[in-house]
Amino acid sequence: MRIGSLAGRTGVSSKTIRYYESIGLIQPADRGENGYRSYGDPDVAILHFIQRARKLGFSVKKVSELLELWYDRNRASASVKALALAHVQEVETKIAELQSLRATLIDLTERCHGDDRPNCPILDNLADL
Repeated sequence: MRIGSLAGRTGVSSKTIRYYESIGLIQPADRGENGYRSYGDPDVAILHFIQRARKLGFSVKKVSELLELWYDRNRASASVKALALAHVQEVETKIAELQSLRATLIDLTERCHGDDRPNCPILDNLADL
């Protein structure tokens, strides 16, 4: 199948597929005599794997590591679990940062009168006054 069909079957854009090829996340496609890229069902499975991992927030680098583990039938599941648990910790850190950001924004908006007065604690905070 051509790249457009692959994109349609996986929901991954053609541009992203070419990017993944350029960074080695997926193998370069075979090219026919006409120069068009040619993909098969294994490419669909790999892109679905990548897409699910990315939706879970794994970085491209971590997806590459997960793919290596997926390809390695002699892997220890402990390696996969350790990688996933490290990602959980990163997610928990981001959640804490976002909760702090939310609390700050709520505090600032509650202190702002939101009327015709020019004084605004939100802008004062941004200007660090």
